[in-house]
Amino acid sequence: MNFNFSEEHILLRETVRRFSETELAPLVREADDNEVFPKELFPKWGEMGLIAARYPEKDGGGGFDKIADCIIREETSRVCQAFASSLSAHSHLGIWPIWRIGTEQQKEQYLKPAMAGTKVSCFGLSEPDGGSNIRALKTHAKKVDGGYVINGSKLYITNAPMADFMLLAARTSDELKASSISLFIVDLPSANIEIQKLAKESIKASETGLLFIDDLFVSDDALLGGQEGNYPIILESLTENRVGVSANCLGMAKAAFEEANTYAHERIISDKPIGKFQAIGHKLANMSAEIEAAQWLVYYGAWQVDQGTLDNAMAAKIKLIASEMAVKVSEDAIRILGGAGIMREYSVGRIHRDSLLYIIGEGTSEIQRNIIARSLGF
Repeated sequence: MNFNFSEEHILLRETVRRFSETELAPLVREADDNEVFPKELFPKWGEMGLIAARYPEKDGGGGFDKIADCIIREETSRVCQAFASSLSAHSHLGIWPIWRIGTEQQKEQYLKPAMAGTKVSCFGLSEPDGGSNIRALKTHAKKVDGGYVINGSKLYITNAPMADFMLLAARTSDELKASSISLFIVDLPSANIEIQKLAKESIKASETGLLFIDDLFVSDDALLGGQEGNYPIILESLTENRVGVSANCLGMAKAAFEEANTYAHERIISDKPIGKFQAIGHKLANMSAEIEAAQWLVYYGAWQVDQGTLDNAMAAKIKLIASEMAVKVSEDAIRILGGAGIMREYSVGRIHRDSLLYIIGEGTSEIQRNIIARSLGF
């Protein structure tokens, strides 16, 4: 087994880190304060090939792999998770299903401009009353002549307030079964979709929406892949994305650790750095070990994606460990900084706020444990 990153992966990491530190970092404070995403970042990411990095060259992508996708997510999250969240919601959830089963017309109209960053996507799945039960979604698409009429609502939809189109999950029959769930590509904004931008305590610069869909007509061409029953594609997308968001968690944890470690070396008490105190040293040692363990899991999962061997249970294990680790490491970083840890001058407070998202979003920690337990026969 080869545990080394390739030269291409190392170069990619250096490129994304340099771009994130020079282009993203100066925007973070204002974007976080104003809760507004700088949409001009999408064309820049597109020009650099970061949106399409993991898609095949024959489909207009960069020809990289899932390992590369995780590197991009990790390095972007290291500087700003809100920016990374909007990027990953767009580059995976919003367009991966289109790449996977979309018609040639849908790929030309939506996938290509999305890869270039000239169109921004969102993924309309979760609902106000649905919780984690995807099969129970209530948004309904009724078949009519020439298309469908859709009614329903969606909640916590990343990028919705600024998106140019949405991949929308809706029930195409009244039966509560997987084959009833289909995906539609919907242009935004729309007179039949009311979008309310939500104020948040986490990833504040990533715009999130509550959507009300009222008698929205879409043509037959809007049905993803021209076929109903896309639940398996949704599951595939979510399973793989659990590895991706785990890389987001890894980036946040590394950033929090770096700031805490630097502070511990520079903050002087009684003529010695606070890092020399055993309690602080042990805390940093634990943080370092936990990050290292999560990193092995994340990139092992990415390798499994590339080998086609990732299963739901393994994805759940990776996401559970990485998300819980990021919350703990970022909280420990605040404790090391003490009073400085809750000052806006430092990033650890923001990182901790942002890390809390991933013990809830993309499947709660409890859902991950349910998936793992089922794999054990419970």
